Amino acid sequence: MTTTSPTTSAASAAVLPGASGPARAFGRSMFTKTLFDNRRIFTVWAAATGLLTMMYAGFYPQISADSMADMPEAVQGFGLDDTSSAAGYLQGAVFGLLVPLLATFYGAATGARMISADEESGYLDLLLAHPIGRPRLLLHRFAALAVGAVAIATVVLAAVLAVRSSAELDSVPVGHFAAQALNLALLSALFGALATGIGAATGCSRATVFGITAALGVATYALNGFAPQIGADWLRDLTPFHYYIGGEPLKNGFQVLDTAVLAAATLVLVTAGSRRFARRDLG
Repeated sequence: MTTTSPTTSAASAAVLPGASGPARAFGRSMFTKTLFDNRRIFTVWAAATGLLTMMYAGFYPQISADSMADMPEAVQGFGLDDTSSAAGYLQGAVFGLLVPLLATFYGAATGARMISADEESGYLDLLLAHPIGRPRLLLHRFAALAVGAVAIATVVLAAVLAVRSSAELDSVPVGHFAAQALNLALLSALFGALATGIGAATGCSRATVFGITAALGVATYALNGFAPQIGADWLRDLTPFHYYIGGEPLKNGFQVLDTAVLAAATLVLVTAGSRRFARRDLG
């Protein structure tokens, strides 16, 4: 009878493909594995969004109170009508234009990877051959996406606080910056939930899921901005961007109702996608 020594067994395990220390550590659950597999993507999104936020926030000292006096009325709904205060400038030029669009595209692009990319490549069948149910797979994947959204919001918060004094943004309390960062994370997670849910419910390709989610994001963003110009402010209540920045967190701090609406919408999208995914024929 042939026996294998512990040393031989350890040596054999050490040379198994993908059995590196970090891979083993993060491979204990689908949640941590997804974080590990997407670590570079999350890092790039967070770094890019943070750097752009820091750059645009740093422009505030160069903006005079009347520098945008000739701004077309059509774009005032995007928050570009107030540069007389730091909160007004940031609410329009930074957190009203650049940052939410990046958050939307992060959610659309990453959400399209969570289920659609694996189903398109055939890797989903291999994943589901393991003892993990469909709803659990989706929830673990989305939880990793949500961590990425929180990471982006945290980096954005750190970036704006880093230039807070030098860019003369001290009039905005740190708590108000945190409130806006929280809404940013929820906005990003909401569009991530939408993309993940669409992919899980329909089986569409990754490109299709991204295109649908991004298009809906841009459409609701435009609706939120242009609704006042057509005398239909009530339409803003139908867009996630209204709950993201309509309560002006940079001026008023945490808006519990707005935060709750974003969180509830995200939960509904994930739940609906999970239920449909559990029953759908993947053949």
